[in-house]
Amino acid sequence: MPEPMTAALIHSPRFLDHDTGPGHPERAARLRAIERALHEHGLADGLTRLDFAPADDAAITRIHARGYINRLTEACHLGRPYIDSPDSAIGPASEQVARLAAGGTLAAADAIAAGRVHRAFCAVRPPGHHAEANLSMGFCLYNNIALAAAHLIAAHGLERLAIVDFDVHHGNGTQHSFEARRDVLFVSIHQDPNTLFPGTGFAHESGKGAGEGYTINVPLPPGSDDDDYLDAWRERVRDRLIAHRPQGLLVSAGFDAAASDPLANMAMTADGFERLTRELRDVAERCCAGRMLSVLEGGYDLAALGEGVARHVGVLAED
Repeated sequence: MPEPMTAALIHSPRFLDHDTGPGHPERAARLRAIERALHEHGLADGLTRLDFAPADDAAITRIHARGYINRLTEACHLGRPYIDSPDSAIGPASEQVARLAAGGTLAAADAIAAGRVHRAFCAVRPPGHHAEANLSMGFCLYNNIALAAAHLIAAHGLERLAIVDFDVHHGNGTQHSFEARRDVLFVSIHQDPNTLFPGTGFAHESGKGAGEGYTINVPLPPGSDDDDYLDAWRERVRDRLIAHRPQGLLVSAGFDAAASDPLANMAMTADGFERLTRELRDVAERCCAGRMLSVLEGGYDLAALGEGVARHVGVLAED
């Protein structure tokens, strides 16, 4: 069997067709900035490009209620400007684009599980980690990372996964998808929920029932910088992740903890995102033969987003 390629990229110009309207922070320009940065860093041509198709209802209903899928489809068809909250802006193509983003994430999960690639980055939009089973929140329509985890368990028989979310906002939708389960360890490092949307992700939220102890929330105060993030990782996350022995590591990669991001109050730099990615990759190498799936979430300063993603992908792409 040939050696797998190191890293893959999920990307499509169709992701630009999710129209959030003028002035919305989650805009098509985000992906253009990422594409430019990957080219400028010499990464674009060295990444495996995977083919993918929209996720079907069977995959999406592992996480989302069928009634929610129907509501979202109808809202787009009727030309409504948003679903559930004005933050969750939509256009006529948004449900189909969200379905394609989910499908791209599933294709990356399949490629990693089959050993065709070691790692993958999904440059998709709309983002997903705030999307609940029956509710859109915070720009998110379908929960891409949760769908990928559910797919790896259902379709590939994996028994232990870990999801690490370093978006500046707590990944409420992902937490609620798995908080009563032991097979998915969910970790979120984010700005103190007393100071930032969505107001969840306090340290005492540690899972429910059989899943007690399999949710780890690490809220950090506004102004936290690279060293604060790395200290929190080493003191509160790394050993717990290793003890879980995940068969795959999934990452909700948000770059809105950057110092220049307009929607938060943190002080991360591109160096910090690179260092944190290297820590994540080290855990993947130690626990699960390097299998690591990263999915884009937030990041709304275009320059910081592009540079942060390029540094992140650069680590994923290293031999």
